[in-house]
Amino acid sequence: MRSQCFKQIIKLFICCIVVSSSAFCQSRVVDLWNGKVPGAIPKEDYKQIVDSAYWIKIRYVSNPTIQVYPAASDNNTGTAVVVCPGGGYYGLSFVGEGTEVAKWLNELGITAVVLHYRLPDDAIMENKSIAPLQDGQEAIRIVRRNAKKWGVDPNKIGIMGFSAGGHLASTVSTHFDEKVYEPKDSTSARPDFSLLIYPVVSMDTVITHGGSRENLLGKNPSQELVKHFSNALQISPKTPRAFMIHSMDDSTVPVENSIEYALALKKNNIPCELHIYEHGGHGYGLGKKNSGTESTWTNACEKWLKANGFLNTVKN
Repeated sequence: MRSQCFKQIIKLFICCIVVSSSAFCQSRVVDLWNGKVPGAIPKEDYKQIVDSAYWIKIRYVSNPTIQVYPAASDNNTGTAVVVCPGGGYYGLSFVGEGTEVAKWLNELGITAVVLHYRLPDDAIMENKSIAPLQDGQEAIRIVRRNAKKWGVDPNKIGIMGFSAGGHLASTVSTHFDEKVYEPKDSTSARPDFSLLIYPVVSMDTVITHGGSRENLLGKNPSQELVKHFSNALQISPKTPRAFMIHSMDDSTVPVENSIEYALALKKNNIPCELHIYEHGGHGYGLGKKNSGTESTWTNACEKWLKANGFLNTVKN
């Protein structure tokens, strides 16, 4: 009886999320690959689920999608952000690091594009280490191809990631030119900026998040693979500018991940703003329910977006 009651509560919670989502804007779901997922291994019994154990998350994603939340026409800045929820490459924290983030971005006049990317799994992928990158690149390309239709400036498309989603966002930001699938046209997959929120950046065992590393690269990856996906080592002069936050007491993803990325950007003369908070730990999303200084990061991010010209309202 208790189990059935818990399941009903979860279903009600998810229903409320859906209703709330439809209330703040008219969203649309776009199939990322139209059934032709690159490097996919067919597996009929592999079904996407919403898992409520420990935290509510999406798991077993085999058909990735983007959920597009357009900015209101009277508050449209022309900026779009592809949002990558975190979850250790094990699940997608699609509420606190997805739907809620989309609402906040809409309030700023930004079109939010929440990416439900594939989670690395040898059972359905020929090469699990590149599957999230494939999805991230294609998400940027889809937004850029549809920029005019969606009221987006093709030169104001950013990517945002939380935790392991931050690793994906920084991977797209540093590997956007890497040919990991055959794109249908020459549309660029380069983000114009990145927002990295307590991100995993390195795959080095000294500072990485062990679960994210193992899920993406396997138990015993080669040093070459580790270096390839340690994104601070992959920064070039073409890497987009970044806004980053982290907490000093983050025991899940050490703060050194953000520090290394910021210093590598500085070395390449790429604009970067990094906020390090004394407290906050890990996984606090927008931080609105917290009383610490980390709960103000959205204000700092808004000011950074404005200072860099991403919040100028489009004139109709």
